[in-house]
Amino acid sequence: MAADRIEKLRAKMKEYAIDAYLVPTADFHGSEYVGDYFKCRQYLSGFTGSAGTLVVTADMAGLWTDGRYFLQAEAQLKDTGIDLYRMGDEGVPAVTEFLTERLESGQRLGFDGRTVDSATAKELKEKLEKKGAAIDPTRDLAGELWTDRPPRSAQPAALLGEEYTGKSRAQKLLEVRRAMEEKGADCFILTALDDIAWLLNIRGNDVECNPVVLSYLVVLGEKALLFAGESCFDSEMKQALSADGVHLLPYNNIYTWIRRMGARTALLDGGKVNYAILAGMPASVKVIDEANPTQLMKAVKNPVEVANIRRAHIKDGVAVTRFMYWLKTRVKAAGTEDGCAPEGQPAAGRMLTDENGQPLTELGIARKLACFREEQKHYRGPSFETIAGFGPHGAVIHYAATPETDSTLYADELLLVDSGGQYPEGTTDITRTFVLGKADEERKKYFTMVLRGHLNLAAARFLHGCRGTNLDYLCRQPLWEEGLDYNHGTGHGVGCYLNVHEGPNGFRWKIVPERRDNAVLEAGMVTSDEPGLYLEGRFGIRHENLLVCCEGEKNEYGQFMYFEPLTMAPFDLDGVDPALMSEKERALLNAYHQNVYEAIAPYLNEEERAWLARATQSIG
Repeated sequence: MAADRIEKLRAKMKEYAIDAYLVPTADFHGSEYVGDYFKCRQYLSGFTGSAGTLVVTADMAGLWTDGRYFLQAEAQLKDTGIDLYRMGDEGVPAVTEFLTERLESGQRLGFDGRTVDSATAKELKEKLEKKGAAIDPTRDLAGELWTDRPPRSAQPAALLGEEYTGKSRAQKLLEVRRAMEEKGADCFILTALDDIAWLLNIRGNDVECNPVVLSYLVVLGEKALLFAGESCFDSEMKQALSADGVHLLPYNNIYTWIRRMGARTALLDGGKVNYAILAGMPASVKVIDEANPTQLMKAVKNPVEVANIRRAHIKDGVAVTRFMYWLKTRVKAAGTEDGCAPEGQPAAGRMLTDENGQPLTELGIARKLACFREEQKHYRGPSFETIAGFGPHGAVIHYAATPETDSTLYADELLLVDSGGQYPEGTTDITRTFVLGKADEERKKYFTMVLRGHLNLAAARFLHGCRGTNLDYLCRQPLWEEGLDYNHGTGHGVGCYLNVHEGPNGFRWKIVPERRDNAVLEAGMVTSDEPGLYLEGRFGIRHENLLVCCEGEKNEYGQFMYFEPLTMAPFDLDGVDPALMSEKERALLNAYHQNVYEAIAPYLNEEERAWLARATQSIG
């Protein structure tokens, strides 16, 4: 199907005299995850990962994606005629570099300017014009081919009260206008959906797992213009927004307003604002291209938000702990004394079944975990699609089970489960690797090495001014000492009842400027700590907690900082070899498990509580 669609795309390209066509994974707002309406790259290529860029010419088609998706992309692109370009690998050019080298004088690059950020489009335009080539940002060719394209989402929006946000809409707008004044701007164009939701204290459901509203926002001196679906807002919301000077206008009217905005000084983030907006501005507009001031404001959670986030993690920890108890009970019921996996399966233990004797599978595991979360008060759904990878599937970093790939679980193998929940109090993201019975010496070694890195980063003490790149080594050191590594960042920022991935904070050893996730770590920032190890075709291991950055001692050397774990659920001691850990590392694990028991035990029944006591017992 993908090969046929690529050929139809080439026919459209020929019709419009386009020599190369660019299809990013993007909506009109620079979002990481997009609604079904915007999944043009997936429609054309068949690749379902959340990150990837498709390039098509008359004689080639290529898909660029990062290390999280190499194995998945390789499988999904098979027999499509689309080549996989492994971003970050030696000799693999960046998309802009490839296009600049490929296109010749007189040729044209096409793309939908609403889906390509201004910074990327400007770079391509400048480089191609030097070669005598040009861009055509006016064509949505995928949309012309996609006859049964889903409608653009327009789900009801809702207000989020100050008991959750800790700050009023009016106060946030005031702070934004102060930032505009400092920059000399009289207009702030904001298109990032999570920033808009945070600034206006609204939430929605227009992107699966991300509680945002499809919208654009223009902040002026005395008022703000919200371009969104009017049907998404009830009369109470409209009144509340109007009281703070926020006026609701039709979603697509942003482009008309831009063309008529007159002589202004506009603050915008070229890495987020799409090129159609920038290109539509009159020549009289002066543009200040800088990161959204809202990004840092949003990332530094206030005390009310931090307190709420802790409550969310207690609820989520109860759900994950009860799930873990249930899973271990199913392993115990299976035993390992007889039976074996079918030929080709990686495990040698007995098949795991539920209470009714039905086989446990990866999809079933995701559904069961969702059931435990649904029992928690205020649960609003997952914060991303649950990753449940058994055996070899655990080595696929962002694996998502389908009916075709859904593996049955057998004892004496590893199961990696990465999941999260959305609550009005906060957003959660947790990964646990479970031993389904007994782990051999090799698996215990690697399980413990990854856990050591996780614990060492969580225990970091550092001076204010440090960034994620300063601390990433703490996580990778146990692996690097053995000549091992993992092909993804160690951590990402997390929103407060918002997107599970947000900047500008993160942990990674390599500076990637376009990611904008290497900010100074500030008190109130929430960041994931998730090292891993993935052996292709065998198994994967990842351990993840969320950490909140806190201020520690201040002395003649400066302000010291530290992390506190937010996630409250045990690590599986069945995978831990204490002999491979230092005394300090064992003490760190014991202290964390003591905190987990004290936080979670009051919400469990007697049997669950007794099991949790064993699951969090001190190791020597």
